[in-house]
Amino acid sequence: QVQLQESGGGSVQDGESLRLSCAAAGDTPGIHHMAWFRQVPGQEREGVAAVDHYGRTNYTDPVKGRFTISQDKVKNTLYLQMNSLKPEETAMYYCAADRRGRLYCSDGICSPGLSEKDYKLWGHGTQVTVSS
Repeated sequence: QVQLQESGGGSVQDGESLRLSCAAAGDTPGIHHMAWFRQVPGQEREGVAAVDHYGRTNYTDPVKGRFTISQDKVKNTLYLQMNSLKPEETAMYYCAADRRGRLYCSDGICSPGLSEKDYKLWGHGTQVTVSS
């Protein structure tokens, strides 16, 4: 059993930064992929960034160049550094993990997935609110 606990959410102004953390506890060995998702009420959950156990990353296009996903394997913690936040990025942010990990490959480059179906383990979320 693995527990994922997010933290670091809060309220910021347009253009400011936040760093989210996700602490994994329990049977963590064997987790191959971890990711951040976000969800606005009434909308589908959106994959934001993912990382695999080799350090390969994947980002949804709107956050490329502004968000950075990273992991500390010693602390079993996943991070999401979010810079230049926008009001439309107000959402509940969720941490997700999976033991198997599905890769998506194109032109010889493989990346961890950003689809909900790629992840079996989920945290309860942390709210991020960006005001204009």
